[in-house]
Amino acid sequence: MIVIIDYGLGNLRSVAGAVRKLGFDPLISNRPEDLLKAEKLILPGVGAFGDGMKNLQALGIIDLLNTQVMHKKKPILGICLGAQLMTMESVEFGHHRGLGWVDASVMKLDVRDKGLNIPHVGWNDLWQTKPDVLWNEIPEQALFYYVHSYHIHCRNPEIVIGECDYGGRFTAAFHQDNMFATQFHPEKSQLQGLNVLKNFLTKA
Repeated sequence: MIVIIDYGLGNLRSVAGAVRKLGFDPLISNRPEDLLKAEKLILPGVGAFGDGMKNLQALGIIDLLNTQVMHKKKPILGICLGAQLMTMESVEFGHHRGLGWVDASVMKLDVRDKGLNIPHVGWNDLWQTKPDVLWNEIPEQALFYYVHSYHIHCRNPEIVIGECDYGGRFTAAFHQDNMFATQFHPEKSQLQGLNVLKNFLTKA
């Protein structure tokens, strides 16, 4: 069973629709019993980091997620805000603690002196910095769709598997153990985005 975690800030229908296109039948849920039964988890997200953590806390599922992801090593894919929530902290609208699963911080994109707009919205290249199961049959510099004002800085560069350039390189994807994450939105990235989802669902 594939569970898309509903914490009130995800583009849940788009993610579920993309997963269904691949022939799977995902469940959108935040119920502990469903999270326990899930074979794989997807943590999507659109919105502010602080609101995301507050909503997860209000649902009372953080300890359960910690157990499933960190101890039972259940495969999970974080998307955009969901990827950022996996980190230690964010400076978006103040300082907020994250789930702390990876040694990374969320920082504001610094592109003002380069004449670029924030948020970073639209299609951009992905540079595959390391081979990974997510990139199976994905061509080099494939285009993916981004919508974000903040980016993930990984203190361990070994977990970074993809980068994007928007006024400078930033982490577009990371993989640590059973945890996969993309700053881009695979569910909005047409064929290559579907391929990334398929690789997570079938190979992770």
